[in-house]
Amino acid sequence: MEVPKDQIATLLEHGLYNSAQMLGCFLVSSPAANAESAPHLKTESLVLLGDSFFREREYRRAIHTYKQALQHYKMIPKQNMSSGRSSLSSNRSSSPNSCNGSAINESEVKFKIASCHCFLNENKAALVEMEGIPSKARNLPMNLLLGKLYRISRHSRAAVAIYKECLRHCPYVLEAITALAELGSTAKDIISLFPQTLNRSGRAPFDHTDSSRWLQRYVEAQCCMASNDYKGALELFADLLQRFPCNIHLLLEMAKVEAIIGKNEEAIMNFEKARSIDPYILTYMDEYAMLLKLKSDYPKLNKLVHDLLNIDPARPEVFVALSVLWERKDEKKALQYAEQSIRIDERHIPGYIMKGNLLLTMKRAEAAVSAFRAAQELRPDIRSYQGLVHTYLALSKIKEALYASREAMKAMPQSAKALKLVGDVHASNSGGREKAKKFYESALRLEPGYLGAALALAELHVIEGRNGDAVSLLERYLKDWADDSLHVKLAQVFAATNMLQEALSHYQAALRLNPQNEAAKRGLERLEKQMKGVDPDAPEEDEDNDVEDADGDQDETELL
Repeated sequence: MEVPKDQIATLLEHGLYNSAQMLGCFLVSSPAANAESAPHLKTESLVLLGDSFFREREYRRAIHTYKQALQHYKMIPKQNMSSGRSSLSSNRSSSPNSCNGSAINESEVKFKIASCHCFLNENKAALVEMEGIPSKARNLPMNLLLGKLYRISRHSRAAVAIYKECLRHCPYVLEAITALAELGSTAKDIISLFPQTLNRSGRAPFDHTDSSRWLQRYVEAQCCMASNDYKGALELFADLLQRFPCNIHLLLEMAKVEAIIGKNEEAIMNFEKARSIDPYILTYMDEYAMLLKLKSDYPKLNKLVHDLLNIDPARPEVFVALSVLWERKDEKKALQYAEQSIRIDERHIPGYIMKGNLLLTMKRAEAAVSAFRAAQELRPDIRSYQGLVHTYLALSKIKEALYASREAMKAMPQSAKALKLVGDVHASNSGGREKAKKFYESALRLEPGYLGAALALAELHVIEGRNGDAVSLLERYLKDWADDSLHVKLAQVFAATNMLQEALSHYQAALRLNPQNEAAKRGLERLEKQMKGVDPDAPEEDEDNDVEDADGDQDETELL
């Protein structure tokens, strides 16, 4: 043959995809690979050319070429096809550049086409291709892709069945374990799928002894996370981390859980530890960006975003981090970045959470509801419930807010944050303040260190004229927690009761702890006017006073 096809396979194996592409053009156009006289050779040549496009990420060209190959494959006489299939049955591979010397594997080509569609975000087309592969012909990578596609298309039962098949084949497919946990399978159900049959040595390929107990603990941790038992998940991940110290995956999982439940300092520490081990990780880095913004650590946030852009500017985490960075400068641009993260990956939950929060800030509450609902459908956690409740309150839809908060409490019975959410709804009207007080106090009994509930209860005391109770509560918490938000709230209470010197002291203390605290900066500016005998709300040459005051109120709401 003029152009030996094994040379293209060699080029592909060595990563010389551009050369393989050019040589493939010669191979496909060679007279020896005539479609009528040698359909099998034409088919194999087209698959190899398709592989070169696939590797160069030219997915449209790859799909077109693979489909041409399948058309020519149909022209191969049946006896040749059957012999080709039998020769392939002992040599099947899921690698996009694998091709048997005598014929192609039709299932492998369909899998490659489906993979191309996935990269192009064409999940429906990918699912059609994958469903065209007989179940007996599917290998582990094929089943994993099919499970993912079923999940995206919300065929949960079919996804569960496929993921279970993956674990029967190999118990160490951790993404299948996570998917099954999120789809509602129990730890017991998942562990029961692990193979028990004996191998040639007489030992089970997966035994339930100490050597494999870590995997069972991992299953339990993922099931705890999926069922919103964050405390249980943290304990299990911490236990695993003792056995596997400096495990980046475990550090990131722990940090993510800590971020969700509000253990921000611990989460930041674990994110930073993971980055110190591997500075090029992208997983959950948008969650880390959100924490840095909450801490008002903008220099670190700016550096993080710069680093992420240099690693891979096409990942959804990078666009969420950009959205976080731009939020205080340009909300519209921040929203565009959040929406771009969802376009890249329509299952990226932080993208929806960020989008919902931005829309709420921009007074587009109805659209914010849709964003939080989308996040909740993917995987409900406390943040999507918080977003829904606050959005419904902004729309004065008290019944819907109460329903969403009770739904959160039902899903997370041991969550102080869920209890506080119910309290927030009752506190929104004067008739429900006594109920709100009880829910805030219950949240603090469940989690004494939950400052959000303490601040909300202090605000309730102030609204009802119990300033002394608010001061006592906040000062009690300040003994154990040096937190800038506690100092800001105390300063606001003192300023409201004309105890200006005490207010000044606490604003300054807040800024010493966090120089970027905007509420403390604005409060201090107003206080200085009060101390000079100037009405801080009086119109001056600065026409933005009223807007700034409104922002101060908004910050107080955020502190709750």
